[in-house]
Amino acid sequence: MEPLLQRISSGQILVCDGAMGTFLQARGLQPGECPELWCIDRPDDVRAIHASYRDAGSDIVECNSFGGTSYKLKHYGLDGTVHEINRHAAELARDIADGRQHVLGSMGPTGEFMAPLGLATEEEFIAAFGAQAKALEEGGADAVIIETMTALEEAAAAVKAVKAQTRLVTVVSFTFDPQLNGGYATMMGVTPEAFARAAVEMGADVIGSNCGTGPDDMIKIVAALRAAAPDTPIIAMPNAGMPVIEDGQTVFKETPEEMAAKVPLLVEAGANIIGGCCGTSPAHIAAMKTAVQGL
Repeated sequence: MEPLLQRISSGQILVCDGAMGTFLQARGLQPGECPELWCIDRPDDVRAIHASYRDAGSDIVECNSFGGTSYKLKHYGLDGTVHEINRHAAELARDIADGRQHVLGSMGPTGEFMAPLGLATEEEFIAAFGAQAKALEEGGADAVIIETMTALEEAAAAVKAVKAQTRLVTVVSFTFDPQLNGGYATMMGVTPEAFARAAVEMGADVIGSNCGTGPDDMIKIVAALRAAAPDTPIIAMPNAGMPVIEDGQTVFKETPEEMAAKVPLLVEAGANIIGGCCGTSPAHIAAMKTAVQGL
């Protein structure tokens, strides 16, 4: 299999996988339970989820390591298990990939603010992200996605850590919300254009957006990213539409066929990798893969 960036530069459109948390919950993950600990305590369940996306046709398998920094694991009293959890997360994904998929380590926000807004220093953020990235690489990841980010400072610390500690391809993905003025921005006020320019300067190999919106808004976000960073690969991982509340439950109602119909528009806007976030299933990924193959 060719390296990830080489495949993109050759013009291939790649498909990533979909939601993880939804399916952990379906298999019994309880509120307040650490999802990443399942990589150690219930590895067969994690493997089964990865395998369902592989069989749906995804080119990239994303590790169950989103909350794998010491900051997040500390909430469960697990901050001493960063290396073990993240290495296992990558090993499980690598086993299922079996040389046919790229293994993408997931690194989500710490949940903390960097000084002066918070108490954490840049050096502490770099150390936390570096420890996670090293363990993911040791476990077999060949890329990492710094995802669901909203603040440029935190993302920059994560990129700096990954670049200093590993050889992993570095993907940076922000979450944007629709604004009253018709544009998009993160909760910290970062626009897609500002993010794209900053991420390129940080040294990100791939930029993009995940969560926050469905495919319709994601098309516009990708177009804005492409205009600001014409030469940088872009990943787009929308939710299955915007969430609605039914019987007290959050539901994402966009069907696999509806999401697949948006794939040509995402590619036209500039996406090189397409996957799914909240509400997306193996059925969504299979339909999107078929759409990619039909381009």
